Amino acid sequence: MKRILPLFLLAACGAQPTPAMFGAERFEATRDGRQYVLFMKDNQVEIIRLGYATRGEHAGIRATMLALIPEVTGCNLNENSATGDSGEIRARVRCPSR
Repeated sequence: MKRILPLFLLAACGAQPTPAMFGAERFEATRDGRQYVLFMKDNQVEIIRLGYATRGEHAGIRATMLALIPEVTGCNLNENSATGDSGEIRARVRCPSR
């Protein structure tokens, strides 16, 4: 049982935002069989890919992640602000008045 407990704790973690995004609105999306979690706070977004990606998939996944940001949030992505890779991307957005 002692060996199994750490596995249960790791499985319960899921996608968590960075400390700067605590209190952010959370969105979930699935594209091409992959799951993503997006956090939005003010004009900042953070999108996280869940699951494993093999070599050669990363460029396509990153493009999908960037496309999901305006689709899920309804805000315009400032592409010049996007940093990160196919695992996690942070960026700024411009939102119409809500």
